[in-house]
Amino acid sequence: MRRIISDTLLMMLALTVMLAPASSAQAAMERQNDYPIVLVHGLAGFDDLAGIPYWGTTANISRDLKAKGYDNYVAAVGPFSSNWDRACELYAQIVGGTVDYGQAHSERYGHKRYGRTFPGFYPEWGQPEPATGQINKIHLIGHSMGGQTIRTLADLLMEGSAEEQAVTPEEQLSPLFAGGKPWLSGLLTVATPHDGSTAAYALVGHNQDESLFQTMMLMIAAIGGSSCLDIYDFHLDQWGLVKQPGERGKDFAKRVEASQVWTAGHDLASWDLQPEGAQELNEWVNAQPEFYYFSQAATCTYKSLITGCQLPRIEMNPLFYAFSAHIGAYTQKKPVAIDKSWWENDGLVSLVTADGPYVGSDDEITDYNGTPQKGKWNYLGKIQKVDHISITGTLSLRDARPQFRSYAELLASLPE
Repeated sequence: MRRIISDTLLMMLALTVMLAPASSAQAAMERQNDYPIVLVHGLAGFDDLAGIPYWGTTANISRDLKAKGYDNYVAAVGPFSSNWDRACELYAQIVGGTVDYGQAHSERYGHKRYGRTFPGFYPEWGQPEPATGQINKIHLIGHSMGGQTIRTLADLLMEGSAEEQAVTPEEQLSPLFAGGKPWLSGLLTVATPHDGSTAAYALVGHNQDESLFQTMMLMIAAIGGSSCLDIYDFHLDQWGLVKQPGERGKDFAKRVEASQVWTAGHDLASWDLQPEGAQELNEWVNAQPEFYYFSQAATCTYKSLITGCQLPRIEMNPLFYAFSAHIGAYTQKKPVAIDKSWWENDGLVSLVTADGPYVGSDDEITDYNGTPQKGKWNYLGKIQKVDHISITGTLSLRDARPQFRSYAELLASLPE
């Protein structure tokens, strides 16, 4: 089974071209902190699938960063879950303990309050360093939806949740919802649809009863068949969707597909990734003045001389051609106004949405000039002729290791 998936993925690699990285974060900088980095994947992502890492594929980014002296951890959160659920899982994975999705949140959406228990990547996170008394912090890098997820975690760490505090006895309240935790240093989002993606309309339309999962299941089946579910983790424990011992992948797939989770409305990625879902998220998830925020965009389209629309470049992975063409010509007046400024894209994400949140947000976005500013989005610019997944080297022959070394160097240069 692993050989089938590996061979299939390698065939997909051949569809993409190797491109030299061009990040505006490449200048040499003096190291000022040793905080570890946590890498957070996007929609349908994973940490490792059949021995193939999400981050860098054959050019393993995590391993490369460690070899260069940058401690890092690779998270694996719900590939189709909402940013709230993913942030709760990310918190537990880092610090250790049982995932608490919150009493109010779980009751509202009808799933279990508690999830998996983790030993913790970095149990000392948030604790004072005995030698210096300084708080042990981390940096976060999020690709695609992972950027929304790390923003959500940052907001909860500092602001907590008044709704959870109101309904939960103090002794039962997750520390995540208590707020007041300046435990992060830098956050860096890569090709993140901060204002959502109109590709979501191509996947699920405007009808929330249509499931993003239905499409993604077909894509997963195309890669490795239903038996790949033996190694692909949906992380849907809160919905009771845990593969049972001895259960065949095909039977589990049918059970998952028949579940009510896919009509759960606003507690899924399919909502958070639509422009109106992103607007809802942006209205309460704010850039925190204690943290540094960075963003990186990618673009892989060109303007048609005939129609003025944006079309996919030859460098784009063919898997994204249809989505890219859809984004490159889509407009609407409401519920979120979409005009031609949204047309340039990387195959899944509009360039205009990747520098930081606009729709429903008061966050300030500024071009990075070499002096990072806290509480604002320091935009690193766009990488040309690179699509949505090749920017991380995912299912791609592009070597993204130099690019991510530059990110690590940037984050390590932030003052303690």
